[in-house]
Amino acid sequence: MGRLLRTLFRFSLILLLIALVVVGTALGRHLYRKLPQRSGELTLAALKAPVSVAYDERGVPHIRAGNELDLYRALGFVHAQDRLFQMEITRRLARGELAEILGPQLVPTDRLFRTLELRLRAEATIAAMDKNSPTYRALAAYIDGVNEFQDTRPLPIEFSLIGIAPRPFTPVDTAAIAGYLSYSFAAALRTEPVLTYVRDRLGMEYLRIFDLDWHPLGVVGPTAERALGARLTPADWTRLAELGALSDRHTALTGLPTFEGSNAWAISGKRTASGKPLLAGDPHIAVSAPAVWYEAHLVAPGFELYGHFSALNPFALLGHNQQFGWSLTMFQNDDMDLVAETVNPANPQQVRHRGRWVDLQTREEVIEVRRSAPVDIVLQRSPHGPILNAALGDKLEASTPIAMWWTLLESDNPLLEAFYELNRADSLVKARQASSKIHAPGLNVVWASASGDIGWWAAARLVQRPVGVHSSFILDGARGQAEKPGFYRFADNPQEENPARGYIVSANHQPRPSSGVPVPGYYNLADRGQRLDRVLRQEGIRWDTPLSQRLQLDVTTGYPARVVQPLIPELMQVVDDAFDRSLIEQLQLWDGSHLLESIAPTVFNQLLYELAHHALADELGETQFANLLRTRALDEALPRLAADADSPWWDNRNTPAVETRRDTLKLAWQATMAHMKQEFGNSPASWAWGRVHTVTHSHPLGQKKPLHLLFNVGPFVAPGGRELPNNIAHYIGPGPWSAAYGPSTRRVIDFAEPDKSVGINPVGQSGVLFDRHHHDQAQTFIEGGYQPQHLSTADVAAHTRSTLMLQPAQ
Repeated sequence: MGRLLRTLFRFSLILLLIALVVVGTALGRHLYRKLPQRSGELTLAALKAPVSVAYDERGVPHIRAGNELDLYRALGFVHAQDRLFQMEITRRLARGELAEILGPQLVPTDRLFRTLELRLRAEATIAAMDKNSPTYRALAAYIDGVNEFQDTRPLPIEFSLIGIAPRPFTPVDTAAIAGYLSYSFAAALRTEPVLTYVRDRLGMEYLRIFDLDWHPLGVVGPTAERALGARLTPADWTRLAELGALSDRHTALTGLPTFEGSNAWAISGKRTASGKPLLAGDPHIAVSAPAVWYEAHLVAPGFELYGHFSALNPFALLGHNQQFGWSLTMFQNDDMDLVAETVNPANPQQVRHRGRWVDLQTREEVIEVRRSAPVDIVLQRSPHGPILNAALGDKLEASTPIAMWWTLLESDNPLLEAFYELNRADSLVKARQASSKIHAPGLNVVWASASGDIGWWAAARLVQRPVGVHSSFILDGARGQAEKPGFYRFADNPQEENPARGYIVSANHQPRPSSGVPVPGYYNLADRGQRLDRVLRQEGIRWDTPLSQRLQLDVTTGYPARVVQPLIPELMQVVDDAFDRSLIEQLQLWDGSHLLESIAPTVFNQLLYELAHHALADELGETQFANLLRTRALDEALPRLAADADSPWWDNRNTPAVETRRDTLKLAWQATMAHMKQEFGNSPASWAWGRVHTVTHSHPLGQKKPLHLLFNVGPFVAPGGRELPNNIAHYIGPGPWSAAYGPSTRRVIDFAEPDKSVGINPVGQSGVLFDRHHHDQAQTFIEGGYQPQHLSTADVAAHTRSTLMLQPAQ
């Protein structure tokens, strides 16, 4: 009997192994069919002539076509075969259609993006375009290529896992995603509610640490403060705090990238080793898998460009060729105002505008929800813009309506035309003209050419506001504060061409327009820009590619000293432990370098959070405080708070005593030490920055376990840190720290040899799971490595690993 049982067991085991082999083989074949085809021959129905696609060692396609429309059709096809799911998920986010595939938890995100009117604006933009213009024809050809891939080739595994029914892509989808790009810059939804709360609920003394010196013309009178503060109820403040939190929640739920900051510089030939201009850039964007940019080299008669393309966009947002190139940074100008409306007591469907009651516009939409009933929503609009209360599911009668005035919705915005032209801007005049058509989002265009010119244009439609109106606060719609006289001329925007100092640097800091036009905004700390400027202005240096690479990888900042130095004397008085005192001494001597083996960055970043939390959270409440953590305003406030021993923020409102800076500082230090010992251990060796600072490239499906093991890339030990040149950065918060954003690429082009330019992708070219180029650059990126960007015919031929021929239908 025992022998029989053993025989049956062995037989069952063999059958199980055979079944596993069969299933594994079938699964392998299934996944293999979904990999990008990079060799052989395929037919594209709309092509007029054959197109060759040579793939290099990184999977970058070098596309050569006989005419421009075939070039864009081929780009759409190959872009889709590497990034179709990225295109699908991003268009659904912009259109407010994620719940249809991801379920009820995405309904609030869909409600928010429908409230923002991105799809409506996109429809209007595409409807107004000249269908015979080169821009539209190129866009239509690209979309045709994307759809041909979707219709004829195996779909990505994500489509099967989620159950996505493919539907055609349209130019409206591209325009909607461009609107999402604009929204991802917008800081108003997080910043204006909390700053208004500080002003109106706490008082002007509390506002002092937020001295908004980036907008020196702003003056708020006490009458306006009292008028608005009296109208907003405790329930309103709660809902405004929730609105700020909702504006960030979509990133955590979808893993889709937002734009955070950037570095770029252009150096004229008189300061370079080669005698020709040099261009460097690294836009800072939320880390994600797949990466933000898709690299492609396009060649057609009269046109060539090595470009970095975003999802569903045929026009490179970054690019270069033998003659010119450009990079981008975020302008960070404030192009969005929140407006508190006054409701007619006799008719809740009316608000006060310019001295009379006006009707709200109303529309109804339906959100389709996976495995759940559809959700009906009612969206409203005042003369100042969409009513944001709908994003939280509020009825208008339940709270003060808050409208959103936004340049994107209130101005024409030929963004696609701007980048079509910028892709061909081989002179200062053409680059300036193309930049002038970028209305929203605000972008700094940093441009250089082999002919010797360098230029920078802060590209945006800068808003005119009434005198005395401060755009960092919620405005009173009934008092005329939200009215806009118009826009300033592009010629008055901050800009430079061939400056005498021989270089241009842009790092999201406040620009100073020579015209005197006000440029309110939510700018990044000046420290990063100042660090770059100090290095670039050094005399006697002849800049080349290795030196620019070294600067892009620099990990030093002056910000910690601005926060810590005013606190050192009192820290030494409140700390008795010898080990703690040695840490404080390290902070005092520390130059701000975030080296992997250093303990000082770990201590500083934890102390920064504890200092902010112990000083501010009791006044703001946890939700408002969490929103403040995601703002630029807090970065600016903490050095001022540290230097002001008399600030009312030091007192803890939850105790009967009146705490001083010393009292709160002692608690913050004790909390810092307790947290670090609990999280990292008692040994200082385990506190090194390289042990506690990591980066994980998150996929939309990697937000749920155990799918994160399959789709996410990382974690990696991450160099760099917050607001320093190698800006692999986290938000202020308790350690350990996972980087939220960082360089989305690093590029350096010396126009003496533009075909020897270098760059890097933080993950890999392909978004297709199990493809060899899915994350083949991730480790190189973390280590600070660069890869060649092949441009010359000879280099492309030498590095071609396979060729795909795209043929027209017979």
